[in-house]
Amino acid sequence: MRLLLADDHTLFREGVRSLLSRIADVQIVAETGDGRDALDLIDRHRPDVALLDITMPGLNGLEVATRTARTSPKTHVVILSMHANEAYVGQALRAGVAGYLLKDAAATELESALRAVMRGETYLSPAISKHVVEGFLGRARPDADPLAALTARQREILQLIAEGKSTKEIAATLEVGVKTVETHRAHLMERLGIHDVAGLVRFAIRSGLVSPEA
Repeated sequence: MRLLLADDHTLFREGVRSLLSRIADVQIVAETGDGRDALDLIDRHRPDVALLDITMPGLNGLEVATRTARTSPKTHVVILSMHANEAYVGQALRAGVAGYLLKDAAATELESALRAVMRGETYLSPAISKHVVEGFLGRARPDADPLAALTARQREILQLIAEGKSTKEIAATLEVGVKTVETHRAHLMERLGIHDVAGLVRFAIRSGLVSPEA
């Protein structure tokens, strides 16, 4: 099992790496703490499994999962997160992840999750409450996702804004002009009916795009 590990907390990532080393037939082909780097590494290595944190700088794990489904469809994405609320679980399921594992899970659960997704199953931590999953599955409306109205580039820029990046920093990160970023930001505000950057940050947190600590 060729695996990519992405989490922006170095000590936690080292702990997970240690656990993975005890699982037979698991080979870590790459690791990183940055979401954008994770996407590049997935494209380069085409791992069997990508084990991703949600809250990562540059590009969050859910956006990485969404893009991985298009660029490397044979890679099984497993989210490894501290968040068990409906906003995060719902977005992960919509992104097509193969598994959602909580960070406080027992070590043995990690192997169970990896084996399950390699069999083609979907794995959800038992600790994720039943009503959260049922609440998501019970929604038939396509607009249940608050981010669904945004393009991938708009979600990308929204996350960078919520992380406190300046317009120039965003332009440099995305390798586009400052005017382009300003245009995207204006379209974001118009589409969401939000009129200031603080409002965009609050929306990003409510929708689960970034954590309150970002």
